Amino acid sequence: MLAGLLFVGLGIIGAFLPVMPSTVFFIVAAIFFARSNPAWEAKIMNHPKIGPPIRAFRERGAITQSAKIAAVSAMAVSSVLSGYLMRHHGYWAFVPSMVCALCAVFILTRPSQ
Repeated sequence: MLAGLLFVGLGIIGAFLPVMPSTVFFIVAAIFFARSNPAWEAKIMNHPKIGPPIRAFRERGAITQSAKIAAVSAMAVSSVLSGYLMRHHGYWAFVPSMVCALCAVFILTRPSQ
Protein backbone atom coordinates (compact mmCIF):
# COMPACT_ATOMS: atom_id res chain seq x y z
CA MET A 1 0.00 0.00 0.00
CA LEU A 2 2.85 2.36 0.85
CA ALA A 3 4.46 1.72 -2.54
CA GLY A 4 1.15 2.47 -4.25
CA LEU A 5 0.88 5.77 -2.41
CA LEU A 6 4.46 6.63 -3.34
CA PHE A 7 3.72 6.04 -7.02
CA VAL A 8 0.49 8.04 -6.86
CA GLY A 9 2.53 10.91 -5.41
CA LEU A 10 5.08 10.61 -8.21
CA GLY A 11 2.24 10.49 -10.74
CA ILE A 12 0.75 13.69 -9.35
CA ILE A 13 4.14 15.39 -9.53
CA GLY A 14 4.53 14.07 -13.08
CA ALA A 15 1.24 15.65 -14.07
CA PHE A 16 2.78 19.07 -13.45
CA LEU A 17 6.39 18.44 -14.53
CA PRO A 18 6.93 17.72 -18.22
CA VAL A 19 10.01 15.56 -17.56
CA MET A 20 8.14 12.92 -15.52
CA PRO A 21 5.69 10.57 -17.25
CA SER A 22 2.72 10.50 -14.86
CA THR A 23 0.87 7.64 -16.58
CA VAL A 24 3.69 5.20 -15.91
CA PHE A 25 3.59 5.98 -12.20
CA PHE A 26 -0.19 5.54 -12.07
CA ILE A 27 0.11 2.18 -13.85
CA VAL A 28 2.57 0.99 -11.21
CA ALA A 29 0.38 2.41 -8.42
CA ALA A 30 -2.61 0.48 -9.79
CA ILE A 31 -0.52 -2.71 -9.79
CA PHE A 32 0.38 -2.23 -6.12
CA PHE A 33 -3.19 -1.30 -5.17
CA ALA A 34 -4.56 -4.37 -6.97
CA ARG A 35 -3.14 -6.46 -4.14
CA SER A 36 -3.27 -4.08 -1.20
CA ASN A 37 -6.37 -1.94 -1.72
CA PRO A 38 -8.69 -2.85 -4.63
CA ALA A 39 -10.89 0.17 -3.91
CA TRP A 40 -8.01 2.54 -4.62
CA GLU A 41 -7.09 0.56 -7.73
CA ALA A 42 -10.68 1.03 -8.90
CA LYS A 43 -10.42 4.79 -8.24
CA ILE A 44 -7.35 5.00 -10.47
CA MET A 45 -8.84 2.78 -13.17
CA ASN A 46 -12.15 4.70 -13.21
CA HIS A 47 -10.62 8.19 -13.12
CA PRO A 48 -11.90 10.10 -16.19
CA LYS A 49 -8.48 11.52 -17.15
CA ILE A 50 -5.91 8.87 -16.19
CA GLY A 51 -8.11 5.77 -16.25
CA PRO A 52 -8.47 5.19 -20.03
CA PRO A 53 -4.72 5.04 -20.87
CA ILE A 54 -4.07 2.82 -17.86
CA ARG A 55 -6.90 0.45 -18.81
CA ALA A 56 -5.67 0.37 -22.43
CA PHE A 57 -2.16 -0.54 -21.32
CA ARG A 58 -3.32 -3.20 -18.86
CA GLU A 59 -5.82 -4.79 -21.22
CA ARG A 60 -4.02 -4.59 -24.57
CA GLY A 61 -0.56 -3.20 -23.83
CA ALA A 62 -1.57 -0.18 -25.91
CA ILE A 63 0.09 3.25 -25.79
CA THR A 64 -1.31 6.31 -27.57
CA GLN A 65 0.55 7.56 -30.60
CA SER A 66 1.10 10.97 -29.01
CA ALA A 67 2.58 9.35 -25.89
CA LYS A 68 4.91 7.26 -28.06
CA ILE A 69 6.11 10.35 -29.91
CA ALA A 70 6.62 12.30 -26.69
CA ALA A 71 8.46 9.47 -24.94
CA VAL A 72 10.78 8.60 -27.82
CA SER A 73 11.49 12.28 -28.52
CA ALA A 74 12.37 12.94 -24.88
CA MET A 75 14.62 9.87 -24.83
CA ALA A 76 16.37 10.99 -28.00
CA VAL A 77 17.02 14.47 -26.62
CA SER A 78 18.24 13.12 -23.28
CA SER A 79 20.48 10.57 -25.05
CA VAL A 80 22.15 13.28 -27.11
CA LEU A 81 22.53 15.53 -24.08
CA SER A 82 23.93 12.79 -21.84
CA GLY A 83 26.26 11.63 -24.61
CA TYR A 84 27.62 15.14 -24.93
CA LEU A 85 27.96 15.68 -21.18
CA MET A 86 29.62 12.29 -20.64
CA ARG A 87 31.84 12.36 -23.74
CA HIS A 88 35.01 12.11 -21.64
CA HIS A 89 33.91 8.98 -19.80
CA GLY A 90 34.69 6.46 -22.51
CA TYR A 91 32.22 3.65 -23.00
CA TRP A 92 30.14 4.77 -20.03
CA ALA A 93 28.91 7.66 -22.17
CA PHE A 94 26.87 5.16 -24.21
CA VAL A 95 25.05 3.50 -21.28
CA PRO A 96 22.19 6.05 -20.99
CA SER A 97 21.68 5.98 -24.75
CA MET A 98 21.54 2.18 -24.78
CA VAL A 99 18.97 2.14 -21.98
CA CYS A 100 16.89 4.73 -23.84
CA ALA A 101 17.18 2.72 -27.06
CA LEU A 102 15.89 -0.42 -25.33
CA CYS A 103 13.02 1.52 -23.78
CA ALA A 104 12.20 3.09 -27.16
CA VAL A 105 12.06 -0.34 -28.79
CA PHE A 106 9.62 -1.51 -26.11
CA ILE A 107 7.44 1.59 -26.54
CA LEU A 108 7.42 1.47 -30.32
CA THR A 109 6.49 -2.21 -30.42
CA ARG A 110 3.37 -1.69 -28.28
CA PRO A 111 0.09 -1.40 -30.18
CA SER A 112 -1.34 2.10 -30.60
CA GLN A 113 -4.45 2.98 -28.68
